[in-house]
Amino acid sequence: MYHITVQRAVVEKSIPSAAKLKRWAKQVLEKKTPTAELTIRIVDEEEMTMLNSTFRKKDKPTNVLSFPHDVPAEFNEDVPMLGDIVICAPVIKQEALDQAKAEEAHWAHMVVHGILHLLGFDHENDQDAEAMENEEITILQSLGFNNPYKIAGER
Repeated sequence: MYHITVQRAVVEKSIPSAAKLKRWAKQVLEKKTPTAELTIRIVDEEEMTMLNSTFRKKDKPTNVLSFPHDVPAEFNEDVPMLGDIVICAPVIKQEALDQAKAEEAHWAHMVVHGILHLLGFDHENDQDAEAMENEEITILQSLGFNNPYKIAGER
């Protein structure tokens, strides 16, 4: 069982529905854990800049941040709280435009990417980055999206 909460701190027509965001999240979770709880929060550039500045010391907005929930081992949760992912709607819109990607595909990629971080994946070195990217590609293809790392027009 999965408990996925979607919080919208911005109003933007191009943001995918909560149902789509949850479906994409479940696709990641079903391959990794039988039960989990997480929050997907959609924010504006101001909130994302504040979070990125506070937690990463980078004074600018970014596309997605992941905040894993750290629970002491003595707490035996029936549904493990994975954490929160925060996605910046204006950054997603601009990146999709800049990268000539369908906006919905970029949203799906950021949901998958953020949740994989909650599950322990990272891209701190080349080997880890390759493993994470391969996982993202596989999950996104199962959702009907193309490889997000393939450059448009590339064969």
